[in-house]
Amino acid sequence: MPAISVAADIDGSSLNLVWGIPFVGILLSIALCPLLVPTIWHHHFGKITALWSVLFLIPFTISFGMGTSISVIAHAMLAEYLPFIILLLSLFTVSGGILVKGNLHGSPKLNTALLAIGTILASLMGTTGAAMLLIRPLIRANDNRKHRVHVIIFFIFLVANIGGGLTPLGDPPLFIGFLKGVDFFWTAKHMLLPVFICAIILLTMFYFIDSYYYKREDEIEEHDPTPDSKLRLYGTFNFVLLLGVICSVLLSGFWKSGISFTVLGVPLTLQDISRDILLLVITALSMIFTAKQVRSVNQFNWEPILEVGKLFAGIFITIAPVLAILRAGQAGHLAGLVALVSDPQGSPVNSMYFWLAGMLSGFLDNAPTYLVFFNLAAGDAATLMGPLQQTLLAISMGSVFMGALTYIGNAPNFMVKSIATQSGIAMPSFFGYMKWSIGILIPLFLLLTVIFFVF
Repeated sequence: MPAISVAADIDGSSLNLVWGIPFVGILLSIALCPLLVPTIWHHHFGKITALWSVLFLIPFTISFGMGTSISVIAHAMLAEYLPFIILLLSLFTVSGGILVKGNLHGSPKLNTALLAIGTILASLMGTTGAAMLLIRPLIRANDNRKHRVHVIIFFIFLVANIGGGLTPLGDPPLFIGFLKGVDFFWTAKHMLLPVFICAIILLTMFYFIDSYYYKREDEIEEHDPTPDSKLRLYGTFNFVLLLGVICSVLLSGFWKSGISFTVLGVPLTLQDISRDILLLVITALSMIFTAKQVRSVNQFNWEPILEVGKLFAGIFITIAPVLAILRAGQAGHLAGLVALVSDPQGSPVNSMYFWLAGMLSGFLDNAPTYLVFFNLAAGDAATLMGPLQQTLLAISMGSVFMGALTYIGNAPNFMVKSIATQSGIAMPSFFGYMKWSIGILIPLFLLLTVIFFVF
């Protein structure tokens, strides 16, 4: 996906924080509506999100004019949302066409092994691809257990987030850095140790937690909905298509065509347009050549990607003024927040870059947040890979790892939750999930702060 930035027409220094209310409204709706009015939310979440978007766009248009409003919408949709959702759509469709048929017994050893495999795959095929490939086999392996919510939560931690930290293919923030000039192998080299530490600690913790719950399965279902059987792969043609997705993404990073087109004031490069077209073609090929029985057994449907698509359309539109205020730096109404990342001499405070980029990633979506702090630190990849490499590491770690703090920190989080809920797992509410993430991840992130940014 292309580098995310805020429409140039928005002067963040002139914006009041009141412009962030619609964005906060969407976040609160996602957090509270499923808990307070679940039926209304389930049937009308798209309309509710659209309402918040309209409540932003109408006063914004009155205040800044139709031209600026159209610019914001065009930029959000063409430069940000469409590439974002097309990539997710391709990974969701292709990975949903791979069927791991059969079933293994959801023991602590097996579950830990599946999480470890998913963590490795996340950097090779993206957090979305790995999550969509393995979430259904993991659910089937544990469908005769009553204590399984923790399995899905750790899956979100590891497979949908932290595992994607090794390559620009793994997670959108790192891919944005790649498009901005960060070397592909810089990411692999510098993120290896942080990802390894997180993975080992979380997998170990999960094994003991799962063992505890496994021993309490005295009320285990007498009838296993999916009895243990030998695993077999179907729809393997989709592995070739996954390779095509990876190549398409790499193409847009390495190929500099020098050709661009301007649509509604938004510059679109030939390589980015080519990538998106290739991804749509790959999506179509997967639908055409994957047997319907494979998707049927996989319980594949469009609801998870539609939910993500509708929610993030509103998020990408209403987040524009929030990002503009952040990008205004000391001149914006979040100057106090921005000041925290620099010492009196103007040098970066890397621990604060880690925590601020991370905490905002948990609530503002990690891809645009990464770019904000990337630009705030220097905006130049060569500088950030050189004398400021610890700052770039802090931004990368915060954006990728802390996307796991909430359901909306990274798109696969919500998709995994949606699939688990469809499968009959009573997933916790927005704040219920945060009890897990804060209790488990915050101490881990404090440890990382000491290891990488204190000494």
